[in-house]
Amino acid sequence: MPNFAPRIATLLMLAATTLAGCGSGEAPPPASRAVLVQAAGNVATAGGIYTGEIRARHEVDLAFRVGGKIGARLVDAGAEIKAGQPLARLDPADLELAAAAARAQLSAAESEQTTARAERERYAGLLAKKFVSQAAFDAKDNAWNSAQGRLEQARAQSRISGNQAAYGTLSSEFPAVVTAVLADAGQVVSAGQAVLRVARPEEKEVAIAIPESRLAELKAAKTLAVSLWADPKLALRGELRELSPAADPATRTYAARIRILQPPPEVRLGMTARVAVDSSAESTLLVPLSAIIDLGQGPLVRVVKDGKVVSRPVQVARFREDGAALSGGLEAGELVIINGSGKLVDGQEVQARPVTAPERQR
Repeated sequence: MPNFAPRIATLLMLAATTLAGCGSGEAPPPASRAVLVQAAGNVATAGGIYTGEIRARHEVDLAFRVGGKIGARLVDAGAEIKAGQPLARLDPADLELAAAAARAQLSAAESEQTTARAERERYAGLLAKKFVSQAAFDAKDNAWNSAQGRLEQARAQSRISGNQAAYGTLSSEFPAVVTAVLADAGQVVSAGQAVLRVARPEEKEVAIAIPESRLAELKAAKTLAVSLWADPKLALRGELRELSPAADPATRTYAARIRILQPPPEVRLGMTARVAVDSSAESTLLVPLSAIIDLGQGPLVRVVKDGKVVSRPVQVARFREDGAALSGGLEAGELVIINGSGKLVDGQEVQARPVTAPERQR
């Protein structure tokens, strides 16, 4: 049976010699880690950006003053109308019969008043000759006064019936644009029921919703910049015209109307618009959102200085779509680590690799 003891002893001595040799040297330094950095830059301080819809300041629902069956609708949605232009008509049969009945009552009242006046004049002559009593004359005088009152009533009723016949034609009192058709020909509508919705296009504004945390910012805004989704290069100025005093019960936001100053023809009703609130003209530092970390002691960023990681506690003014605006804790031009800074420690050696700042973060 072979004896393996000498071989085992030799292997143990070689292992011990190898371990002793390794222990005499120093461990190689760890390789420095490459990190992406971006220089902190100044940007103009801006408030919130809100999306809304181009609306007309004056938008009303048109309705007939009398009820009836719509005989014809003369305009469609999107039509530009003039003041006094016929837009829809009711079936005129009943309205014309009512006007004819009122005219007949007026004619009867006029005839009755003429007879009563003649009787009063005749009795006045008889009273002067003492042929009738004062009581008989007073009866004829009262009959004439009653006939005069009925005549005035018939005249008023005839004018009302004539107006109602004219109310059978729906028109607008001002130039406008038809934005919606709410009833069509053949439909029976009641008095006051909306048939068409029209808007006056000369004054345009943006309807937006404001969260309650941004009300003070909107009220104190120095300028409001309006841009169109269809034409972002078109820069418009706006001003706050109306702010709802109560929040919407569903969205908990406040409805606001931003008037567009001198809108060009390119601004059309129904377009999507954005309103940017510029609260001040001061500048602030902007860093990417991914650069902000919180290790339990408040927000901080990590920068590269002399090839090593250094922490900078910062104060965040607000979070924006394109980054975090800082109000303190960092200086312009410092190289901010934009990715993976939570896995680094202060003093760690790194290799800074600058990146081009994106025009917009999403």
